[in-house]
Amino acid sequence: MTRLAALLILLVLPSVAGAERVVLGLSQDEVAITATFDGSSILIFGAVQRDAPPPSDQPLDVVIAVEGPKETVTVRKKARRFGIWVNSGAVEIDVAPSFYAVATTRPLDTALSQTEDLRYRISLDRAIQAIGAAEEASDAPSYLEALKRLRIADGRYMIREGAVALDEETLFRTSIRMPANLTVGNYTARIFLTRSGRVVDEYQTVISVHKVGLERWVFSLAQEQPLIYGGLSLIIAIAAGWAASAAFAMLRR
Repeated sequence: MTRLAALLILLVLPSVAGAERVVLGLSQDEVAITATFDGSSILIFGAVQRDAPPPSDQPLDVVIAVEGPKETVTVRKKARRFGIWVNSGAVEIDVAPSFYAVATTRPLDTALSQTEDLRYRISLDRAIQAIGAAEEASDAPSYLEALKRLRIADGRYMIREGAVALDEETLFRTSIRMPANLTVGNYTARIFLTRSGRVVDEYQTVISVHKVGLERWVFSLAQEQPLIYGGLSLIIAIAAGWAASAAFAMLRR
């Protein structure tokens, strides 16, 4: 009897877990950076596919997280010493997304439990990892807060609670604004369906951010042929200096 009950549970669990699934769409799956690029908005929309009627006593929430390429960041603190500003401390952040945006149907702490946040690393605090920061500075949390504050100010980090529209617990949509100072690379978009703070389904896709035209050629040259890039930069600087000097001399005559 015990084995039969266990078998029935194993057969039922996949259908329950798959009762609600994300069907996703994107207005664009790539962002092209040109000389006149001043940012872009990505429309993320989709639907919830069901195998059974949804529970009426547990409202559905949608949590969307868009993450840029990860990087190591050194955060420095400045202090005034003898009338000048100098670096008084520094903390290295092991993992920090170059861009991070979270959009939800309701407040994040309502739509997602702390346990699920720890598991999936959705909130901004979970997305940033500073393992050895406490050993580098006694006030390490202040450095993390400074990093978040600076990147929120320039549009690279954002928390948009209530920005996901959900119609009849079936259709959802939101818009994510991506600033002009984007890092080139693959951006991961994750969509979570939650009920009572628990994740019931997850969907993941990739948005490519790359340079095009002359910007792409210059970027590729700097990365792949640094000596040639340096030489061309020197020649251009000398030519520009000579042209400015010649123009100034003509104006003086």
